[in-house]
Amino acid sequence: MTDKSGSRKAANPYYQGPISDHFDGLRFFNPDGVEPGGFGDLLKWKIGGGRARWPNPVVSLFPPARPDKHVFSDALRVTMIGHASMLIQAAGLNVLTDPVWSERVSPFTFIGPKRAVPPGIRFEDLPPIDLVLVSHNHYDHLDLATLKRLHATHAPKILTPLGNDVIIRRGVPDARITTMDWGDRIAVTNTVTVDAEPCHHWSARGAGDRRMALWAAFVITTPAGKIYHIGDTGFHRGVNYEAARQKHGGFRLANLPFGAYEPRWFMKGQHQNPAEAVQGMKLCNAAHVAGHHFATFQLTDEAIDAPVKALDAALRQEGVEADRFRPLRAGEVFDVPIVPVV
Repeated sequence: MTDKSGSRKAANPYYQGPISDHFDGLRFFNPDGVEPGGFGDLLKWKIGGGRARWPNPVVSLFPPARPDKHVFSDALRVTMIGHASMLIQAAGLNVLTDPVWSERVSPFTFIGPKRAVPPGIRFEDLPPIDLVLVSHNHYDHLDLATLKRLHATHAPKILTPLGNDVIIRRGVPDARITTMDWGDRIAVTNTVTVDAEPCHHWSARGAGDRRMALWAAFVITTPAGKIYHIGDTGFHRGVNYEAARQKHGGFRLANLPFGAYEPRWFMKGQHQNPAEAVQGMKLCNAAHVAGHHFATFQLTDEAIDAPVKALDAALRQEGVEADRFRPLRAGEVFDVPIVPVV
């Protein structure tokens, strides 16, 4: 592509669409937000030391789960697979979030962050999967090898933000994909809808496609209650949490990331820490939280047990009961309590 002067212009390989309040015609952005650090910041972090050593191997307190085929009525169940991969079961629907069964989250199979603990559900023990939510294209959230396996075995519908369909089709050409912009709503069944909502993050699969595909949070509205799922986010002054509460009223469950946050000078804009996650819980009016994005892949500097320790302190500081914010380990099953009507 060239401009009128004949000079070559940058092109977005994933998405072409109208300019909006979060798309400038080439790249997506967080309105009034913080851009991710550049290569110089990355190099400064990597050579600066301070990375804790994780134990090897890591042993989960829970054996691999064998989920029921479906749950119905008022039941809402979340089973932790690892990192941001969870099985959500409600209203007879089985939903996977950011599914990753690969050993590494990397463009390569031989190098990059390696899984520290086995998946909390063996792939062959999955119930029939109806829907997959892919929040953005980072390798720890969009895993083509897993999506290919899921398509071959379950052929689920995939919902993902703008541009990520192009990436997924490179590995799964026949996948059933619907793309969503912030503010879009999709009817999954007669009783279940999914909204795509803003979160403060970014995207990239390589060095030349930064912020060229969109990222999003999801709200799943079911007869068993509303579920707010965020794959990755910076706190961003709580703006998106407040907006979610104002639009949706509150949530029976929020799936919130609270790991991969050190060093703060580098991670603060894109990954919230445990104290911010607790603030987000309160701001979005979530009755219960399934905490994720910790103790599976070592992406950042903190020790493997640091997020849970910091979460315990934050819950005490904010006067929130510990059983309302559950940091889920691989294989752990969380039957979310019914929220009483007041």
